[in-house]
Amino acid sequence: MSGGSRITYFPVVPGRVEFAAEVRREVLRIQPNVIAVELPSWLEPLYRQAVDRLPQISTVVAPDPERDGEAIYIVIEPADPFVEAIRTGLMLGAEILFLEPENRDRPHIAAAYPDTYALRTVGYRAYVDAYHFDPKTADPATRAHAAAMAWKLQGADPSANVLALISLNLAAALKEAMRTPQDPPPFRRSLHAELINPHPDCLAEICQEMPYLQARYERFRLSMAPADEALADRRRAQVALLKDAERDYEASTGDKVVPWQRRLMARLTRNLALMERQMVAGLFDLTLAARGIVDDNYAWEVWNTANRYEWQQENAEIETHNLSGEEVFLHTRRLRLRRRLPRTKQRLVPRGLKRRPKESHAGEWAEQVGGGSICSYPPEDIVIEDYGKFLRRKAKSLISDERMRVEEFRSSLLDGIDIRETIRNWHQGKIYVRQLDRIAGDVGAVVVIFDERSDRYPYLTTWLGEHQNESDMAFYATDPFAHLVGPGIGRAEYGGFLMVLPPRRMYDVWGDPDYDFAETKAERLLMAALDYSVERHVVYVAAKPPRSVFRTIAASFGRSIVYIPLGQLSPTKLKKLRVVHVLDGYDRRQDAARYIW
Repeated sequence: MSGGSRITYFPVVPGRVEFAAEVRREVLRIQPNVIAVELPSWLEPLYRQAVDRLPQISTVVAPDPERDGEAIYIVIEPADPFVEAIRTGLMLGAEILFLEPENRDRPHIAAAYPDTYALRTVGYRAYVDAYHFDPKTADPATRAHAAAMAWKLQGADPSANVLALISLNLAAALKEAMRTPQDPPPFRRSLHAELINPHPDCLAEICQEMPYLQARYERFRLSMAPADEALADRRRAQVALLKDAERDYEASTGDKVVPWQRRLMARLTRNLALMERQMVAGLFDLTLAARGIVDDNYAWEVWNTANRYEWQQENAEIETHNLSGEEVFLHTRRLRLRRRLPRTKQRLVPRGLKRRPKESHAGEWAEQVGGGSICSYPPEDIVIEDYGKFLRRKAKSLISDERMRVEEFRSSLLDGIDIRETIRNWHQGKIYVRQLDRIAGDVGAVVVIFDERSDRYPYLTTWLGEHQNESDMAFYATDPFAHLVGPGIGRAEYGGFLMVLPPRRMYDVWGDPDYDFAETKAERLLMAALDYSVERHVVYVAAKPPRSVFRTIAASFGRSIVYIPLGQLSPTKLKKLRVVHVLDGYDRRQDAARYIW
């Protein structure tokens, strides 16, 4: 936006990465002799020092003249358009002019800007023109502040090519003040300020843009190539952040974020952004959605990933402080996260409570794996057997519901009053009863498929029940001995398993040629369930039903498949059920409780 033959006005939204990228492009395009920025003149030495420290982030601390004992914090970060203008200008050898006067009486000006992500679609010019479409009348304090900046700008070299960066909400008042010569503003003694190094752990709280996005922008600004444009794209950065957080979440907890959770998070963050009249949700809303849809552990990983900024160091040439959002901003929001991780907590523990044993050196537990035999962990056997009984009861209930007939009461109550149908027809004054047809056969084998993918679960095992109340099992899982939690104690995650009673009848399911017809590991388990079940009905729990050909196969065995969608079961219970520990021999059982969590 040109303001004459020598001054080009470039309105920006402070602290936003989209405008920082536009500023760098503009400075590199026109290569001005002078760059004028809307920043306090009395802080110029500290700003220059902070810019020299980039990409390390710095914070200016000055006493608040209006509140005794409190301070003003100004975070100098690379994604701020004013900081970018100084940084690029110094690289080109341009003169930097700080416009805000020494008197420090900057008025409060409303700063309600449309979401700056719109620059990705409408462009810089259209965004600025839309903001100025409805001009706002400046109050006397704003006009006086603009006049003071205009006096400084009018004193610039008249022959120089000047690029003036001002906030969008002050651009109109400054250009109006530039139409007439201005008198110098009153001078006041500058406040004592200092530059500090913010601790790497606090960046997400005190920065305008999340550090993860600023790190991507830092890599993008060196090239400004269209191929690297996605690095500075806010929405794509959030997708990359969530993917990185998912990997850390899976590594630390063994759980993973599933597709339906991603869909719900996308929907929730969109709605939260719309509530604030934004196009893209902020970090707080991302973390809130992660906690609400997944859990606190995943929300922590999202926040922790957003705080990543590889250039920030705890030890620096200036003093380091761990700041909080409450210190830097007037209005903040709190979100409490309660991490529940399988590790020793960083907190006080009761006296006499033994800490979880650790390896004395890396690889100590792996050295103790003999490989002679394997067995299960009995407490887990009890849990999974109880869940198998629950699934059999649920399947039986589904079969009963399918064969239930409801009719109007005439002479017999049959198998009892159907409350739902009676209430539905209460206005007719009629009572309805139900009749349950006799179920042919009982429920036998149980197959539970958590994940049908084959590449992630290389560990294939068939083991036999040790007594009459323990099922034979076949399962596929992650490699337990790739994740040791104790000497000879491996931790794995089920991909799927088969349970069948009575025990001690099952051969190696994975090597049986009778099941080579199966295309996946899940189908092999289902074929074995139809083969080994002594009861008529076989329970199959999975995200999707088996192929229709398995109905025919089941009929040839004299069996029927009762399908239960995985989504109908408690995700919390399933998450606990998926963990399995494999012990390297029966002698490991006596010490297993010390290592298994």
